[in-house]
Amino acid sequence: MQWDLFCRVIDNFGDMGVCWRLASDLGHRGHQVRLWVDDASILSWMAPQVSWQHDASLGLETGGGQPGVTVCHWADAESLPADIADDPHPILPGDVVIEAFGCNLPDAFVARMQRPVPPQWVNLEYLSAEDYVERSHGLPSPIWHGPGAGLRKRFFYPGFTPATGGLLREFDLLIRRAAWDAAARQTWLLRRGIAWKPGERVVSIFCYANAPVAALLTQLSTPSAHLSSRDTPSAPPPVTHVLLAHGHATQLAQDWLSSAPQPPFGVRLHPLPALPQAEFDHLLWSCDLNFVRGEDSAVRALWAGQPHVWQIYEQDDGVHADKLNAFMNRWMADWPTDVHEQVTALWKCWNGLAPLPATLPDWSSDTAPWAQHSLTARNTLLKQADLVTQLVQFVSEAG
Repeated sequence: MQWDLFCRVIDNFGDMGVCWRLASDLGHRGHQVRLWVDDASILSWMAPQVSWQHDASLGLETGGGQPGVTVCHWADAESLPADIADDPHPILPGDVVIEAFGCNLPDAFVARMQRPVPPQWVNLEYLSAEDYVERSHGLPSPIWHGPGAGLRKRFFYPGFTPATGGLLREFDLLIRRAAWDAAARQTWLLRRGIAWKPGERVVSIFCYANAPVAALLTQLSTPSAHLSSRDTPSAPPPVTHVLLAHGHATQLAQDWLSSAPQPPFGVRLHPLPALPQAEFDHLLWSCDLNFVRGEDSAVRALWAGQPHVWQIYEQDDGVHADKLNAFMNRWMADWPTDVHEQVTALWKCWNGLAPLPATLPDWSSDTAPWAQHSLTARNTLLKQADLVTQLVQFVSEAG
């Protein structure tokens, strides 16, 4: 099928991250996708394989390099001639048009969706674990006014239950994850100048500007914070490598380091450049504990199967707290009470809803309860069909 996927880059790159992953997955499954985006500069690091050239068939500058995906400028969709007869390179909407996160399609493009058999119009919504998602998934929304009058779009909600649209997951993701062994981890870290040795711990931080990074690093640099069930107080604590995503995490950590009264105990900071999506997965797979932010990285942390802490995007009206609680309760639904309480306390702290716990939950090894229950929760989610499989079925059945 031919898909048109529209994405506006609001802030923090999350919308584009989801849309690029969706477009790429569709392309790998044999579909053709035109990704219309208002700011394609992000792809220079998120998908550096994309290169730009003039497309004679469309009469536009487009980005190629990803199988099945053509990147187009949003402005070109806005400037389509009202009369298609005046267009020397007529662009016709495909079989499916995806409006990502309510971005409002360009009127000129919507007008061309008016045809005897219009394309499937889908509004892809944000991920949420709240109960309303099950009630809202698949609902139609008729268009009464404007160039789309008479058309209908439907809502598609990602989610964690069979009554939702599932989560983005490439068909070979878990195969690649399983093949990521200690040797692959060591090689990947060494390429980034990190001389990791087995037994040393690795943490990644990808966060917003309000994350309590300083408090976390202070705790990690306290000798007692490094002790686990397998350590003894007399043994020297292992080194903890902290891998810092480009942007806020690096700046917050550097601010902490510059104000520290003494060199950090056992903690080594490693600023990273902005990583392409595939490399971000490798980052998560190489760490014992991941701090992530936003929708796309949250889902990738789930599939990584490692202990992780999610920072939700803070909203002025405070509703993010309810969304966070729903996410935690869904992800940790079957966890023992003590593990659930320990991890929940840390998640709330990381989101500014509680103080930092005196001690962190044990994340020292693959056999620690947090790690074991993270894997169990991931395997439960694997029983659900992935988002692209469900989305293709969703539009095919309606057609």
